[in-house]
Amino acid sequence: MKTVLITGSARGIGAATAALFADSGYNVVINYNTSESEAAALCESLTKKGHSAIAVKADVSKPEEAQFLFEKAKEAFGGVDVLVNNAGIAQQKLFTDITLEDFDRMFDCNVKSVFNCCQCALPFMIHNKHGRIINISSMWGVVGASCEVHYSASKAAVIGLTKALAREVAPSGITVNCIAPGVIDTPMNSSFDEETMQALKEETPVGRIGTPDEIAKAALFFADESNSFITGQVLGIDGGFI
Repeated sequence: MKTVLITGSARGIGAATAALFADSGYNVVINYNTSESEAAALCESLTKKGHSAIAVKADVSKPEEAQFLFEKAKEAFGGVDVLVNNAGIAQQKLFTDITLEDFDRMFDCNVKSVFNCCQCALPFMIHNKHGRIINISSMWGVVGASCEVHYSASKAAVIGLTKALAREVAPSGITVNCIAPGVIDTPMNSSFDEETMQALKEETPVGRIGTPDEIAKAALFFADESNSFITGQVLGIDGGFI
């Protein structure tokens, strides 16, 4: 049985991904930093269904905590076959109001976490000559968003990391792909008021907001054994927004 580790998987896209992979026969490593109760509830719901799952607290923007997370995964399941780098934060601010602390925190959470987890995952994957890495970016990493310059820049960095790493590890049987979600119904977007969400819905050509399950299904697609010829790609799931 293969094992998937999903960072930031207590809520939203991460939780939906954990549930779908569990239902698809994977051992699941749920990672959280602050959302302990949600992670525990998710883990309990999966184990009650007969799935193998653990929940591990770790701030994956810190190398030593990312290493701890992977050590716990190895203890429980032997290693990580599929890594979904989902942990991240967002912030809306005028560029002139963004502080250096804001910028550093954004890149720590959204980029350094991907770097740390990929470094932890790759030795096992390279040894096995097989692995799947799936990074969650954003459509704003592709086109940029006003009042979200540091967020857009961090998500663009994830895309660049994906494309470069895919080339480097392809000879080892490892694929690295990226998902660029549009506006998705997640806690990250809960800060937007109803008027803003309605406007975003109207701007989306399909006329609705996306769901976490739709992103989870794309992650499962990239993890599938039959898709070993797909690597270095960015899949936009945005209802035609861009």
